[in-house]
Amino acid sequence: MATGPLTKQRPSIKTAEGASHHAQWSTVVWDDPINTMAYVTQVFRRHFGYGLEKASALMLQVHNSGKAVVSTGPKERMEADVLAMHSYGLKATLESLTTA
Repeated sequence: MATGPLTKQRPSIKTAEGASHHAQWSTVVWDDPINTMAYVTQVFRRHFGYGLEKASALMLQVHNSGKAVVSTGPKERMEADVLAMHSYGLKATLESLTTA
C-alpha cells in the first residue's frame, strides 16, 4: 500500500502579493538560527505548493528582514498553517490583518 506525502498539497491560497480584501489573518514565519535556508525553502514548497522562485523569495525575506508573511486567509486556515510550520520546526505566528 502506497502512502502519500506527510502534508497534502493545498488548493490555491492567497499570498501576501495577491491577498484578497476578505482575508483577515496571516501566517508569519520568523527567522531563527537553527534551520538552514535550503530547509525553509523546502518547507514552503512542500506545505504551500510554492514554486522554487516564490519559496526562495519568501525564505530570503525571512532571512534578511527577520520575518515574512507566507500565507493569508481565514483564521482557521492560518491556524493550521502556523501549526504546520511548528511541526516543521519553524517559528511562526498568527496575525490579524484587520484593525479593531
